[in-house]
Amino acid sequence: MASVQFNLLPDLKMNTVKADRNRSVVVKIAVIVAVISVGLVALLFASVNIVQKKQMGDADKDITRLTEELKGIPDIEHILTIQNQLKSLSSLHQSKHVASRIFGYLPQVTPANVTISSINLDLSTNTMTISGTAASQLAVNTFVDTLKFTKYKIGEKGQEVTAFPTVTESSFTLGSQSASYSLSVSFDANLFANNLKDDSGSSQAPTLVVPKLTTTHATSGDPNDVLFEEQAE
Repeated sequence: MASVQFNLLPDLKMNTVKADRNRSVVVKIAVIVAVISVGLVALLFASVNIVQKKQMGDADKDITRLTEELKGIPDIEHILTIQNQLKSLSSLHQSKHVASRIFGYLPQVTPANVTISSINLDLSTNTMTISGTAASQLAVNTFVDTLKFTKYKIGEKGQEVTAFPTVTESSFTLGSQSASYSLSVSFDANLFANNLKDDSGSSQAPTLVVPKLTTTHATSGDPNDVLFEEQAE
């Protein structure tokens, strides 16, 4: 004989049972998440306050140990000083002046009938004093004009700039066969700079552009032509 089962629980009771079951599942999941979160916080706390502190302590010990080892090296202060000086050599070389260029400039700007007995070059004020003798007052005037109108450029395509902005005849004495003179000259600092570059970025020394007012010592072609005269002792 077949058996018959009847569901005697009302629908409201069944919904309540399902709700209780779902609530229990949610509570269990929340508890698991909370436990995991607390574990992560504890792990981070331990990492910050234990592991990192230990690493910092070890680093401090290493620094102290290495410092003591360095202090134990004989003449360490002198070695470090020399190393710093060697590092600065390159910049010092770039900033130094090339005073020897004056001996290449003067033959280009000095007329053939003018000689030079003394030069006082002051690279701190960008001035120089030139003294010597000339055949006449006209020769001295030509020398002055040549300096005034001389320009320079950096590289073939460089812009021409006045090389000697001011030229003053500070003294002049006319003798029976020659004239003595003294010139006060200011010059552009780039004429003796050591860090000049052309348009392509290559190191380049200035090139004078001298006006063709008269024959100079550089163009006379006379092997007996003397620019610098000896001073009498």
